[in-house]
Amino acid sequence: MKRLTLLLLGLALGVSATANAQGLTMQMSNGWSFQFSGNVNAFWVFTKQTNSGPTFSSVRTGLLPAFATFEARGKEAGLNLAVHFGFAPQIQNGLPAGAAAGGPTHDQFGTQIDMRQVYLTIGFKDGSQILAGRELSLFGRQNILNDMTLFGVGAVGVGGNGGGGTTLGRIGYGYIYPNFNAQITYSTKPGEAQLSVGLFQPSVLEGNGNFIYTRIPRVEAEFTYNQKSGKNTYGIWVGGLWQSTSDSVTGGKSASSFGGTAGVKVNASDLTVTVTGYIGKGLGTLLMFSPVAGGPVSTGGTELRTSDGGYAQLMYKVAPKTNLGVSWGFSRLKNNSATVGTGGDGNSAVRTQFTLTTVGVYHQWTKSLKWVLEGSREQQGIGAGAPAQIDISSGFMLFY
Repeated sequence: MKRLTLLLLGLALGVSATANAQGLTMQMSNGWSFQFSGNVNAFWVFTKQTNSGPTFSSVRTGLLPAFATFEARGKEAGLNLAVHFGFAPQIQNGLPAGAAAGGPTHDQFGTQIDMRQVYLTIGFKDGSQILAGRELSLFGRQNILNDMTLFGVGAVGVGGNGGGGTTLGRIGYGYIYPNFNAQITYSTKPGEAQLSVGLFQPSVLEGNGNFIYTRIPRVEAEFTYNQKSGKNTYGIWVGGLWQSTSDSVTGGKSASSFGGTAGVKVNASDLTVTVTGYIGKGLGTLLMFSPVAGGPVSTGGTELRTSDGGYAQLMYKVAPKTNLGVSWGFSRLKNNSATVGTGGDGNSAVRTQFTLTTVGVYHQWTKSLKWVLEGSREQQGIGAGAPAQIDISSGFMLFY
């Protein structure tokens, strides 16, 4: 598998060229090498709800958590072997159980240290690779990896403040979060074209239904193609997902969830244009397969809801180390038109729709230090009266 960068949501399998991280590599006497790398980031985030809503101010991590990754690599019997561990804490304190939302507590009570990555890789002579363990899923990962708010804050959720966890970026505002999942994934040799196919730990369909029996793995796939022409580069990607769950130990009703995603990215001189989109059924929205913001299963409990979304993004290099970006995107979840008595919602109306517009300045201050300034308007719903919020953030990211 083409190695994902550490900086992009803690996907570190190596040193990111984008952020010019340094990393520490030690060569062992047995021929193996050990690498330690990561990042620490901190943002001041100011939020103001519209229509005389509350105002919040916090100091917290952005869409990327802080990250510390450890990797050991060696070669045996012609195979390139590696193991990888990724720890992802946040700087702000979380809220203890029973605490009122609105601010962090003292000391470290409730803070999160997210063990996002634990996997091994087996690399073959032809450049192909098997990844086995916990890592970012294939479906939708290119959408988040190419999102400019990955290096910032993006959305925090209307009413969001200084609680635990990372911000949303465009999660739920242009793509569904793929999550870090247990998997066995095969990838062809990196190059202009690459195909990855994996078997994943399946997820139950949370919400109104009882599709909790996962008899077979989920299947996810991704194809990427990149081409260079002079100073310009072009890239496309497509991805897919299929999963079957049941509501009974044997027999019963089965629910098939599926999704498709695609995107294109063009670098023409100092301008980069990115357009992505996705569709799905039985995936939910915001967090994949989660009941948050609607859920994948209809009110009647047996039919599945459809979802779609995407974003468009422009990035322009205004100086050798400074990029100015603007992006707009949305995610929505639709009811199932079947009657409630037959397992649906009784209509095909849009159940939830989140939209986000973001403008940002991303400045590479030094080889390892990045400064970010963002302004966003997020809205949860349709129409002028839907809850909305202005988010302003600024902070630093240091990669090592």
